[in-house]
Amino acid sequence: MAAPDAMLADIRRIAGDVADPEIPVLTIADLGVLRDVRAGDEGIIVEITPTYSGCPAMNMIKLEIELALERAGYSGFAVREVLSPAWTTDWMTEAGRERLRAYGIAPPVGKAGGRGALFGADIVACPQCRSTDTERLAEFGSTSCKALWRCKACREPFDYFKCH
Repeated sequence: MAAPDAMLADIRRIAGDVADPEIPVLTIADLGVLRDVRAGDEGIIVEITPTYSGCPAMNMIKLEIELALERAGYSGFAVREVLSPAWTTDWMTEAGRERLRAYGIAPPVGKAGGRGALFGADIVACPQCRSTDTERLAEFGSTSCKALWRCKACREPFDYFKCH
């Protein structure tokens, strides 16, 4: 099936605007979860990749994409999970990283293949006061993709979106 480029771009925009259910200030485009929108033999295919294998938000994201496209008048599409290559924080947009910070979550530090991905970040700036005088309290925060940190300067706890 051949689909006009303008239609695929519109579907990409609509799907990309779907908010992450766990961090509602981010869209799935901000996160890099929206991988591709293409025409396939069975219609339009929207491909998404979970941030973590077994991420509980994926079913909701899939449903929200379907509802958004249906509201826009589209039919004949499928939303599919793509697991390879695995999602990486390198796919997050700069705008998404800044939205995380403004929301009170420290964005990932460094590249996914770097030391921080193996051993955890050494220096994470506080999203409230920007101090780097911080410490990790727990490897897991409010969700499995975040760690719990505390700022020693302003004394506020915060989540850090782990690099991977």
